[in-house]
Amino acid sequence: PRLGPKPFSSNSGDVSFDKVFAVPVAPGSQENIHHASTAGSADNGGDSFVAPAPPPPVAAATQNKPDLIVEIEIKKPNADNEGDSNVQKTLSTSERRKSSADADESPDKIFEQTHSESSENSTEGDDKPDAELRRFSAARSSIAERRRLYESRSKSTVEEKSQSPVPLRRELSKGEPFKPQQQANLTTPTADVKRISAPEGKLLEERRRNVSTSVDGGGAAIKKSATEAAITNTHKRTSTVFGKVSKFRHLKGTTGHKSTHIENLRNLSRQIPGECNGFHANHERVAVPLSGPGGKIAIFELSRPGRLPDGVIPSLVNGSNIMDFQWDPFDSSRLAVACDDGIVKLWRIPEGGLSEPTNTPERELIAHLDKIYFIRFHPLAEDVLLTASYDMTVKLWDLRTLEEKILLTGHTDQIFDLAWSPCGKMAATVCKDGKLRVYNPRKSETPIREGNGPVGTRGARITWALEGQYIVCTGFDKVSERQISVYNAQKLNAPLNTASLDVSPSILIPYYDEDSSTLFVTGKGDSTIYCYEITDEEPYICPLSHHRCTSLHQGLSFLTKNHCDVASVEFSKAYRLTNTTIEPLSFTVPRIKSELFQDDLFPPTRVTWKPTMSADEWFACNDRKATKLSLQPEGMEALSSIQQVAPAKKIEHAGNGSSGGALTRAEFEKNKQQEIQKSVSARLEYNTKLEQDDMEGVDENEWQED
Repeated sequence: PRLGPKPFSSNSGDVSFDKVFAVPVAPGSQENIHHASTAGSADNGGDSFVAPAPPPPVAAATQNKPDLIVEIEIKKPNADNEGDSNVQKTLSTSERRKSSADADESPDKIFEQTHSESSENSTEGDDKPDAELRRFSAARSSIAERRRLYESRSKSTVEEKSQSPVPLRRELSKGEPFKPQQQANLTTPTADVKRISAPEGKLLEERRRNVSTSVDGGGAAIKKSATEAAITNTHKRTSTVFGKVSKFRHLKGTTGHKSTHIENLRNLSRQIPGECNGFHANHERVAVPLSGPGGKIAIFELSRPGRLPDGVIPSLVNGSNIMDFQWDPFDSSRLAVACDDGIVKLWRIPEGGLSEPTNTPERELIAHLDKIYFIRFHPLAEDVLLTASYDMTVKLWDLRTLEEKILLTGHTDQIFDLAWSPCGKMAATVCKDGKLRVYNPRKSETPIREGNGPVGTRGARITWALEGQYIVCTGFDKVSERQISVYNAQKLNAPLNTASLDVSPSILIPYYDEDSSTLFVTGKGDSTIYCYEITDEEPYICPLSHHRCTSLHQGLSFLTKNHCDVASVEFSKAYRLTNTTIEPLSFTVPRIKSELFQDDLFPPTRVTWKPTMSADEWFACNDRKATKLSLQPEGMEALSSIQQVAPAKKIEHAGNGSSGGALTRAEFEKNKQQEIQKSVSARLEYNTKLEQDDMEGVDENEWQED
């Protein structure tokens, strides 16, 4: 029996269900607009509803790319409200319960109806726009159906990512190269569109398929051209592990036998300036500075190794502090010593060595009025000496007449080092002001090129590499870390590469071997000789096997190439000064056929132990190149002459008794390797026994169930 009006009906006046409860709507729908209008009319005390705007056509929706809009049509059971049957409204509690009960009773029926209606809409297209609203009938007004609609809408939302450029491999596989317009068509402008409807997603997918189908043909020719281009641009063979492959990577440093050492050294000087290497040797004798007043330099004959007596050591007494000293490269008995009074003293060592201390030099050269930083002999011209002083000038002297020939200027601070180019025409300096300078002394008194060098002010060294094409500079950075830099000799604005080593106060002294392009660097007080190969391609500095000594050394001096034992594959020889000994040090490369002359390691070397020109010829710009000499001993065969290329052998296939095609050398080598692998496999023991076969299992009775 009906006892009263239906609670929470639309005619209930101020007491409205819409003001108490609100069913959450699906995101993207326009139902919230109708809900707001309904709430506004309720506040005014009326029951009127705002009619929704007619739905837009499907074609217009496709052009404007709207989101999927959910329209809900509610039919009221009362006959009095038939005029309002097409009005959109939020569900009431009773309608929600009734609709959910109906949906629970026949979910399959609703699903079939939904599927049929959606298929009809897909076939009708733009001719029947009302079909879109028919899909959302009263049967879909339940909470379960609304949830299903919400989930299906979230699945149909496509969020396109910005597509990356077409890869080269993918582009070359197409029938013709992409044009800018064609590539613009492929790239869908979806950066500004975050959500699209389900029909939009289908259209985009079909568009991608059509484009990919239209450009699929004729890719074989482009692939072939790409392959040929890749083969043309192949680089030199390099190791994937170590980078550039070097013949001297596994060099080995070996200290000579103890019988060749000079022992019991005493009173070594620790006051030598940083610009001086502190130790020099030639193939006959070595010069070692001693501590104490008078500027003493001890001379030891290498032909008389052993333990030194405890008495007075024969030495050269200069009378003032020693700044630098160097052996004449063309005369092993003449030693030049620079002192802090600006005088260069030329000493002549008698045959057989010193027998007692002496203070009478052969000649004296008053070079500067201030202290001298260092002295350098010319590498090719005889009797040409260079001096650098605290007055920031560099002078070139003719030692035969003791006459100053050239004065170089342009330095603004202390000069750390100077190095002659291999051709003897150029000279490079590194200065405390952080600049590298290259001079052509016979043409200009000022530098012809200038660039930035090491920023540290502790000290630096410089040398030339690769026939004068590059300059190697060692120094410090801002945090006193030792580093090695390689510069192009024609462009000094910035280093090509810089290798950092460690933090140490000692200056790295470089020693460069021309034939092997090996750079040896070490410092006073170090126990490691760092080895690098300087190349003309990146990374320009390739680390080799470093040599670690058993004790600290105070200096290192290398000999010329003609004193290397090539029969033992010795490509460099040096003498090492420690606190108490002088030891020979040999650097070799491991080779299997050491009885042969390794001509790939020992190319014709420049003769640097004999003068190429006189001082007058050099100052007159009559340059001559240094002669080259082969280091191959007599009666020793070269490795290249033994390694003869074997002719391509023809091997007939004997599989079926008929003669097959002739094998090339590569195929022959491959077959030979397979035969070797088979022979090695045949020697291996073939055992199919498993480890668990020797294990003792449990008793069979234990597996029986009780």
